[in-house]
Amino acid sequence: MEEAKKRIEELTNILKKANYEYYNLDNPSITDQEYDKYLRELINLEEKYPMFQDANSPTKRVGGEAIDKFSKVRHAIPMISLSNVFNEEEIRDFDKRIRNVGLSPEYVCEQKIDGLSVSLHYEHGKLKFAATRGDGIIGEDITHNVVTIKTVPLKLSRDIDIEVRGEIYMNKATLEKINRERLLNGEEKLQNVRNAAAGSIRQLDPKVAAKRHLDTWIYHLPNPLDYGITSHYEALNFMRELGFKVNPASRLVHNVDEILAYIKEYTEKRASLPYEIDGIVIKVNDIRMQQKLGSTTKYPRWATAYKFPAEEVLTKLIDIKFTVGRTGQITPNAVLEPVLVMGSTIRRATLHNEDYCRLLDLRIGDIVSIKKAGDVIPEVVEAKTDRRIGTEKPFVMTSTCPICGSKLVKKGNVDYFCENIACPKKNMEGLIHFASRNAMNIDGLGEEILEDFYNEGFVKSIPDFYHLSNYKEDIIELEGYGLKKVNNLLLAIEESKQNSLERLLFGLGIAGIGSKNAKLLASHYKTMENIENATYEDLVSIKDIGDVLAKNIVNYFANPSNIELIHTLEDLGVNMKYLGEPLKQNDIFTEKRFVITGTISFMSRDEIKALIESFGGKCIDSVSKKTDVVIVGRDAGSKYDKAMELHIPIWDEAKFKEIVDSL
Repeated sequence: MEEAKKRIEELTNILKKANYEYYNLDNPSITDQEYDKYLRELINLEEKYPMFQDANSPTKRVGGEAIDKFSKVRHAIPMISLSNVFNEEEIRDFDKRIRNVGLSPEYVCEQKIDGLSVSLHYEHGKLKFAATRGDGIIGEDITHNVVTIKTVPLKLSRDIDIEVRGEIYMNKATLEKINRERLLNGEEKLQNVRNAAAGSIRQLDPKVAAKRHLDTWIYHLPNPLDYGITSHYEALNFMRELGFKVNPASRLVHNVDEILAYIKEYTEKRASLPYEIDGIVIKVNDIRMQQKLGSTTKYPRWATAYKFPAEEVLTKLIDIKFTVGRTGQITPNAVLEPVLVMGSTIRRATLHNEDYCRLLDLRIGDIVSIKKAGDVIPEVVEAKTDRRIGTEKPFVMTSTCPICGSKLVKKGNVDYFCENIACPKKNMEGLIHFASRNAMNIDGLGEEILEDFYNEGFVKSIPDFYHLSNYKEDIIELEGYGLKKVNNLLLAIEESKQNSLERLLFGLGIAGIGSKNAKLLASHYKTMENIENATYEDLVSIKDIGDVLAKNIVNYFANPSNIELIHTLEDLGVNMKYLGEPLKQNDIFTEKRFVITGTISFMSRDEIKALIESFGGKCIDSVSKKTDVVIVGRDAGSKYDKAMELHIPIWDEAKFKEIVDSL
């Protein structure tokens, strides 16, 4: 009992301090991941030991207190926060609690924007004042800064008295631009889009806020029944008609499976969005149902927020190890105390190169921040220098190859290479690359199996793949290798000989040649012999083949050992011709740049991309002035807005189908 009381007091103090730093100072000392963990622990302890609950517990309050430099505003309807759910089971429990009181709800799913909550008040259709959430009851008057945000209408389309609520946020690109300017001016970078938006809106001088190019999404009407509106989805459309910017990604769904599908969709799209989202908000659509469900002192019972697994978490840097890539490049890698990042346990993360380690001032023993770059590759973001205790060891770049001991050669400003042709690890990485899915796609030859074959002496060079049948009996005797498995592997190797030229070209590991450039070269030159004979001038005349890539290709084929390798593979029966269709010509697609957004009902995204590329067009991820066309399907999102803003041609589904049918 005494231990529980002590822990409740400790957690209460930690969370009160965190709330003040987050909401009042815009300078959090702990991550969202740590905050959520502490809050859930406190909730559980208070439920078990209610006699020890602090009257001002963070579990009963929302955010922080209004700061003194702005006048205070009392919210007529409290701006309460949302409860959080973290997995499918908790989402289903949320739905069950609602159905258990006899309701059959529809829901609206919305992106949870990472920004600063705002309340906008209008009288006779004109903006009267804007306020922050503050502690949910008392907020701060920020009208002087909000009027600088171009997406906040100063006059509505109707002469109406109304309050709406939403989020002020900063786009990722805006933050990057501001941080570049700050670095040039010798200023510290802004931490993230949320802190940048909050810090901007709390400036006394509105000129500062104006320069930050803030934006808004409006997502809540506190009193919809006063306007004859009976559903949240209807309220969103109503606010859009009044002139507010309402997120087009909001979707009416009918059950938990559709909620989960929405979460999956935006988990995948998250990295490509121009703004940060940290979860998905789930709201009961029917307003009468919302009223029946009511709220606790802290949360509405009719809404909750699914929070994405933490993108960025803290852990300890145990060591820095060096690895050798297939080109011989040496890369420092962080060895970490295991930590869960976005559903994966991370033990290692890339440190890129020597300059990256020195820029972060990394030291072995540091507490470091880890995130997944593009939600896939883990990397170290920063060292928490304020947590150092004096025993940390500074980073030292190795001068020798960690595998063969050869002295490294520095090329350019930052990269080190092992140039020992016989370096085992360098050779191994090249073999793994050759057999990989996007190269020769030899099914059954994964990294671990290749390491076994390499150590046994079965495969030491690329041509050895096509002699593996000589070791069939030896392979069968290895642990984990049966006759069927070995036969399937040998069949996959034999079938790889029939691959189109671009796979072989990519598999050879020519510096800078990715799978797309390999296909471009193969479709242009048709045979390996033609590529061998291509001059620098020929190569740079091809669209998307620049100076560096052209030199790399010429240098590769100038090396006699590389020519010998190619001729050996040809003698072994490996195809040296492009087997794909030549690029078609069509004025609609050829040499144009397309962005695909939303869902097209009659074609998948991959099918659309393949169609465009077959006519010599190019698919890109983001909308810019260089984009030629944006293809828009259902739930198009912000890319549609960007296309409208830049006056880029837009093809809706009907227009796109008409074009496809005409081909």
